[in-house]
Amino acid sequence: MTLKLGLIGHPISHSLSPWIHAKFIDLAGLNGGEYKLYEGNPNQLPDVLTQLKQNKIDGFNVTIPYKQVVLDYLDELDSDAEILGAVNTVVNQHGKWKGGYSTDGGEGYVRSIIESFPSLLNKDTSVLILGAGGGAARGIYRALVQKRLKRVDIANRTLDKAKELLPLGKDFTPSEVLTFHTAEKNLSQYDLIVQTTSVGMKPKVQEQIIQLDNIRKDTVVSDIVYQPIMTKILQDAKVHGARIHHGHAMLLYQGQLAFEKWTGKKLDVSHLVDELEDKLRGE
Repeated sequence: MTLKLGLIGHPISHSLSPWIHAKFIDLAGLNGGEYKLYEGNPNQLPDVLTQLKQNKIDGFNVTIPYKQVVLDYLDELDSDAEILGAVNTVVNQHGKWKGGYSTDGGEGYVRSIIESFPSLLNKDTSVLILGAGGGAARGIYRALVQKRLKRVDIANRTLDKAKELLPLGKDFTPSEVLTFHTAEKNLSQYDLIVQTTSVGMKPKVQEQIIQLDNIRKDTVVSDIVYQPIMTKILQDAKVHGARIHHGHAMLLYQGQLAFEKWTGKKLDVSHLVDELEDKLRGE
């Protein structure tokens, strides 16, 4: 039986998910499998979901603008989906759709960090998250605080927006909300800095959310933007002697986690990081 997977959202024609999951299907040794794009405008979600049911799809990913509104159409939610108020992976379990799973940002991001820096996340680790407005920031914050680190602080232009994230971590890891100016002054306190906004994304590749003059040389700077692969903040981090973590690694590992939810197969995908980078560079 052919494994039927897909992605819903708009626009999604640029998505790399079909390429990624075709690689996973091959790695898993599945004889048949497909990962298709099901695109619809914000008002067409019911029609898109009807199409998925007719196709008897085994699972699908969800991206903008459907991550929140799709909750009303699912049979069951996991705890993280209820807390975060968004879904990005749905599994067909015996004809019922179960959704949630913080693979988008969240747990997928943490997997990508651990693969690159196995000893980075521990009880002595201090993290600074840059940005608080997007779903990726919420998911990444939630996943990191659950690791019970020393602290996970949030810097954002609008402090009230950042404060909305704090309830997600109050039972796990101490957190403080900072201005970007204060964060810049205190950079030496952090072992990991995570850039979660669209600043520096093509075409505005010269933009940088904060300056890194006060960073320590052993700090890891991570940017979830993957076009360009080497963003301005990652370039600056390298100049200052910091270690860097690329956004396309998160893209790969959040896909790995979704595939695991659909098939029960946990794949070693580390060798695909370089292949994905080559694809992004057009090589």
